[in-house]
Amino acid sequence: MAVTSCVEEVLPPVLDSTSDQPPLFDGVTRLYTAYACPFAQRVWITRNYKGLQEQIKLVPLNLQNRPAWYKEKVYPENKVPALEHNNKVIGESLDLIKYVDSNFGGPSLWPNDPAKQEFGEELLSYTDTLNRIVYGSFNKGDPTKEVGVAFDHLETALHKFDDGPFFLGQFSLVDIAYIPFVERFQIFLSEVWKYDISAGRPKLATWIEELNKIDGYKRTKCDPKELVEFYKMRFLSQ
Repeated sequence: MAVTSCVEEVLPPVLDSTSDQPPLFDGVTRLYTAYACPFAQRVWITRNYKGLQEQIKLVPLNLQNRPAWYKEKVYPENKVPALEHNNKVIGESLDLIKYVDSNFGGPSLWPNDPAKQEFGEELLSYTDTLNRIVYGSFNKGDPTKEVGVAFDHLETALHKFDDGPFFLGQFSLVDIAYIPFVERFQIFLSEVWKYDISAGRPKLATWIEELNKIDGYKRTKCDPKELVEFYKMRFLSQ
């Protein structure tokens, strides 16, 4: 696997409702993001892994106090991530990771093998199912009774190809699509319910271990304490 993106980056400050809008459509490619958002993290990882820190500038937003100009002038959907490129702004994280991989330089994150491409698309479509199962379990008392099927699905998928530890063998957009959420699920389920998502799932354990060796991902990881407090407030406060 190629080791890429050793660029140490000073992260820009977060913009809120009091912040001025950056220039729009001035030739600079901007990724509107939020440092704690797993959807935006997908595109952030893709950018980092491909070594695009200079080509794609981060514009982090405070989602609890977001600037009015973002919805009014940049992205009417008012969500992150969104990418400003070639005089247009586009969104949706799964679309964006494909867009960045196809339209910018750096190592490709999609296989040439048709069988891997087909399985990759199946796995990308399952991400919403995983999130629905796990997030939906958090306010039902004991999520450990419900989440096993979702993580078993990932464990089974990781057995499909044996030419590497990742979903399609080699590191790809599929891994990028899953890890922001699996990262959060692992932290929260362990902290609150003492549930280890990798117990009895050796492929999943290795997958997480190998991902944590990738610089482009490591620099995007959430703060565990902040994540637990935020999720407790979001899912467990009655």
